Amino acid sequence: MIRLVFLLRRLADTSLEEFQTYWRDQHAPLVASHQMRLGILRYTQSHRIEDPVNGTLAAARGGMEEPYDGVAELWFQSEEAMIANANTEDGRRAARELLEDERAFIDLASSPLWVAHEYPQVNPAPEDIVARPNSPIVKLHFPLRHRADMSPEDARRYWLVQHGPLVRWCAVARGLLRYQQVHRFESPVEDALRKGRGTVTEPYLGHAEAWFDRTLPRQTPEAREAGRLFIEDESKFIDFARSAIWLGKELVIVDRW
Repeated sequence: MIRLVFLLRRLADTSLEEFQTYWRDQHAPLVASHQMRLGILRYTQSHRIEDPVNGTLAAARGGMEEPYDGVAELWFQSEEAMIANANTEDGRRAARELLEDERAFIDLASSPLWVAHEYPQVNPAPEDIVARPNSPIVKLHFPLRHRADMSPEDARRYWLVQHGPLVRWCAVARGLLRYQQVHRFESPVEDALRKGRGTVTEPYLGHAEAWFDRTLPRQTPEAREAGRLFIEDESKFIDFARSAIWLGKELVIVDRW
């Protein structure tokens, strides 16, 4: 199973509400209509919410990039299956229609996308935690770039084998319902998608995602200490100034798992 991650910035003359409305009401049904042609197994939208917590999270890390307006994520059986479906006549036609519609509301040059593997860290069964619009659950997105003095391989390794266990150890204190690491890997799919969209913004090392219930207490001494430990350890492999963080709400558009 692989995941296509697409961080979205809206067109400059569009409000956040206009962008998210079009994305949800116009683009989502179009993607859903092509799910079989493209081999999409799951498709979700995560809509950024305007919340002062976004600024607090970034400030605690010394300042970060501006949050994105949303995240589109699509799951496929494999890289080979994704390529095979995209290279059929129906697949090429579907891809053209989706790209044409993306141009109506997305700043494609500033919206990076990549292919990734996911590594569950805190993952209750069944995997049914979703930050739905009317629920108290929110989803944190943290696309990250590694420090300049580390290789991508070393940063991924540290993230997985050092930082992951720390987050798992502090999960209860921090109120984490679920936590996953989503690691980008080099793929010709990414190259083709970036070229077709004229993407300029470089991709990230990957992103961390975490789900929280906002009705649970978050300001206990244990929670504050866990937050401090997270940031201290993140600084060992993350370039905060070239990374971003924000909260969002999820919409599940396609789910054929």
